[in-house]
Amino acid sequence: MVVGEVAVEVDTVVVGGGPGGYTAAIRLGQLGKSVVLIEKNQLGGVCLNRGCIPSKALIQMAEKFDELTHLKEMGVELPGKPASIDLHKWQKWKQEITTKLNTGIHQLCQQNGVTVVTGEAHFLSSHRVGVETGNAFDVYKFEHAIVATGSSPRSLPFAEVDHTYILDSTSALELTEVPRSLSIVGGGYIGMELGLAFAKLGSAVTIVEMSPHILPATAPHISREVLNKAEKLGVTIKSSTSVEHLTVNDGYVELIVQSNGEQETLQSEKALMTVGRSPNTKGLGLEQVGVFFNEDGTLPINEECRTNIDHIFAIGDVTEGPALAHKASKQGIVAAEVIGGLPSAIDSSYIPYVVFTDPQIAGVGLTAKQAQEQGHRVKTARFPFQANGLALVASKPDGFAEVIVDEESHLLLGFHIVGADASNLIGEGVLALELGARVEDVALTVHPHPTFSEGWLGAAEAALGHAIHVVNK
Repeated sequence: MVVGEVAVEVDTVVVGGGPGGYTAAIRLGQLGKSVVLIEKNQLGGVCLNRGCIPSKALIQMAEKFDELTHLKEMGVELPGKPASIDLHKWQKWKQEITTKLNTGIHQLCQQNGVTVVTGEAHFLSSHRVGVETGNAFDVYKFEHAIVATGSSPRSLPFAEVDHTYILDSTSALELTEVPRSLSIVGGGYIGMELGLAFAKLGSAVTIVEMSPHILPATAPHISREVLNKAEKLGVTIKSSTSVEHLTVNDGYVELIVQSNGEQETLQSEKALMTVGRSPNTKGLGLEQVGVFFNEDGTLPINEECRTNIDHIFAIGDVTEGPALAHKASKQGIVAAEVIGGLPSAIDSSYIPYVVFTDPQIAGVGLTAKQAQEQGHRVKTARFPFQANGLALVASKPDGFAEVIVDEESHLLLGFHIVGADASNLIGEGVLALELGARVEDVALTVHPHPTFSEGWLGAAEAALGHAIHVVNK
């Protein structure tokens, strides 16, 4: 198609088919809008195909493999040879999962009247977008557009990812053999999740983190639980350490690191770069359209997810704040409903986060420090899983549940948990904060026994000074 000759007219163009983009497109279809969803690779984006789902598939497999070593103390004797790992079979299993989910998204788009276009989009004007689809170039004229192009792994300027020796998170999840040794640059959530998983599979893992402690975005007393488990797994943690240089020699990666003015050379079979992610906002033509950018490349938006160009919206990793799939999905629904004429907005700050380390970490709302900075008189109470029956039976006694409470009003301000199944348990905290619950509301709610959810009950009771299963302070 010749540019400018014929343009297909649609209500909305959604650029990017990840969790935010396809959710927005489906909601627009439900609202009766004509919508074109443009994705240059696969629907589901990084999260489904190269991130969230594949990484959790690795973590699940590694956890089950690691549990085999603890079965003997429960009385289970495994006959025959020791268990082994076949990453070729795991890759096939992982691909079956992502394919199933990808197919489901395609079907949902089709059933909701969404036109899916595979290609690379570029804004030609404030109301036109061109899409390169193989040998063709199609043009769409839109009333509204949603930018949902996600993010990509960052790299160090002296450590170009070659996907053979120097990996990013995508190539790490495509390995067909467990590396004998693995150096990980970055001790944030991606580095720690993958590092612990590979350690369980038998890799000698070293994690290099510039901050004083791993998982710098979480409170030290929470990340300390993960640090303890990492050390039990034999992971070497080098905090307050920077990588000065990285080279590949004779089939090994050599990292020159520095800590307290002293240099050291680390050698490993592979090196994994997990130094953050950057928003995919360059090369879309948004600058020419007049869309404003923040210094970090993200797009500033209002509570309706509008950019400074009123009819162009932005959602997900291209916006400010944490890069979370569920945040993107919520923003996608809001943007779609605003376009559809409904009174919708991002009116809540209660977006939970989850880190799939061992033990898992999850949280929502304020930390104790944040609450104090906002002027609250804070009461913090924890319940350790060492006092939880199911945690002991499951051989997962690490961690605790913690509630942050306003001492005067007893209003719940935050829920934080480190322990087994934290990713599922945090839902109770999100709902409690959304409902404006007081700590009594949780303490008076009957929690089933024996479950990990009793951790919230114990923490709430402790905040009120009448915990049953721990000594009250």
